[in-house]
Amino acid sequence: MHTPAANTPATNTLQTVLGPVPAADIEGPALAHEHLVLDLDRTGDGAAVLDPALHGPAVTEELAALRAEFGLSLVVELTCRGMGRDPRALARIAAGTGIAVVAATGWYYEPFHPAEIADTPVSDLAGTLVREITDGIGDTGVRPGVIGEVGSHGDRPSEPETRSLLAAAQAARATGLSVATHAQLGRGGLAQLELLTGAGLAPERISIGHQDLLDDPAVHRELAAAGAYVAFDTVGKAAYRSDADRLRLLLALLDAGHADRVLLSCDISRHGYLEAEGGQGYGHLFRSFLGEARDAGVDEDLIDLMTRRNPLRFLTGANSEEI
Repeated sequence: MHTPAANTPATNTLQTVLGPVPAADIEGPALAHEHLVLDLDRTGDGAAVLDPALHGPAVTEELAALRAEFGLSLVVELTCRGMGRDPRALARIAAGTGIAVVAATGWYYEPFHPAEIADTPVSDLAGTLVREITDGIGDTGVRPGVIGEVGSHGDRPSEPETRSLLAAAQAARATGLSVATHAQLGRGGLAQLELLTGAGLAPERISIGHQDLLDDPAVHRELAAAGAYVAFDTVGKAAYRSDADRLRLLLALLDAGHADRVLLSCDISRHGYLEAEGGQGYGHLFRSFLGEARDAGVDEDLIDLMTRRNPLRFLTGANSEEI
């Protein structure tokens, strides 16, 4: 794996939709990859949508209940450009729940690329991201605190996806933010990591997404050993993989000594996943999966590491002693 020439600087502050928040203020668990507002509808059926007008109250109610029951303190919201991002709605949800919400910038994988990707050079794409990070999203004043979910599909990124990932790496190095990826069905994570680190981004500022959808413990170990975060972030999505399989893969990674590289979340990406509509909800991680992990011998310190300290370290670049 390429050794980066320079790191993005560490910080002890999160950029949230309501402004900077000291990492020390995040005392409870985080959801490391979620969507609170989203529009990925390409068929007209409206399933892959979280409309703030229609679903915002249910999202707010769920999150507020998780704050009360489990102390949920942080949501990393990875809806980026072309995915129906709505920073004002995120600010309303954050204000209504008391939960720190980190917004994102970047581009999803190729089928969802907006026209602005086209043949645009990497430097211009990076400039677009840097402007959002420094000046805010549109005229909202809301500044992204993470770059993601920057996507690819297949074993290697396509040419437009490669430019998007390289732009993310350039913007991350310029601004000090970290990069969270979308690896479609868990595939291509090693290629993503090679591309991002080859562009000079330190592996500890990278989270490789959807690895719980890939039944390949060797890949998980290789990503973690290289220093990247390994996101088990579709917990509860039984149509893709059972939680029993996810737990088996997670325990294998923990047994290999890589608990400090794990991120956990549910990736709620359809309104049908909301509790109000009979879905598993954002709380499935806390109400179900972590209970199963405890039953398998995972102790409270490891759970705190995976659900609080690791997300904070990923976002800030701080080392384990600082969080």
